[in-house]
Amino acid sequence: MSTGLRRRMGVEERRQQLIGVALDLFSRRSPDDVSIDEIATAAGISRPLVYHYFPGKHSLYEAALKRAAEDLAGRFAEPHEGPLGARLLRVMRRFFDFVDEHGPGFSALMRGGPAVGSSATNALIDSVRQAAYDQILAHLGVAEAPPRLELVVRSWISLTESTALIWLDGRRVPRAELERQLVHDFAALAAVSAAYDEEMGAILRGMLREEPADGPLGELVSRLIALAS
Repeated sequence: MSTGLRRRMGVEERRQQLIGVALDLFSRRSPDDVSIDEIATAAGISRPLVYHYFPGKHSLYEAALKRAAEDLAGRFAEPHEGPLGARLLRVMRRFFDFVDEHGPGFSALMRGGPAVGSSATNALIDSVRQAAYDQILAHLGVAEAPPRLELVVRSWISLTESTALIWLDGRRVPRAELERQLVHDFAALAAVSAAYDEEMGAILRGMLREEPADGPLGELVSRLIALAS
């Protein structure tokens, strides 16, 4: 039988609840537009109690961003089995799942928000990019990237970010098409680089060696051949 008494949360449990509430609000509106009062109301506590756990919205935003960054970085993890094109496509689907779920917060982070520019925030953003970079190298079976491969992978990560931001502004291109196009973009960047560098040529041949004709990279090759004929 319920006594009607609300269980009192511990300090860490309450902090995690507030981070979750803030993330939910930031996913629906820009963090600049979300007040501490709204966070307190959504959490079912008073405004002063929010400040008991976090000095202000800036610190709460950084804590929420840390959780989101860990989530986003984890979406680049993928078993190293099967054709590379299919693996990259699954990664892009999970990446756009995140962008879809956290649209305003993702946009505010990349374009400028309440905690953007701080050393802690910049470090978190860089950690996500580095996690993506390390995952791609692992999929390619490369322990240390030669200069041209590093340019390709880091350029593709930047392209993926900017594509997601443009897509969020109206969603005028079907999401599934963009996910596939970004996989093709990676292969295209690698192919252009391979035209200038034999080491990149070997990496590209390895990418395509086990790619089925109906896979994302095989499809790109077919499309390019059709365009050239």
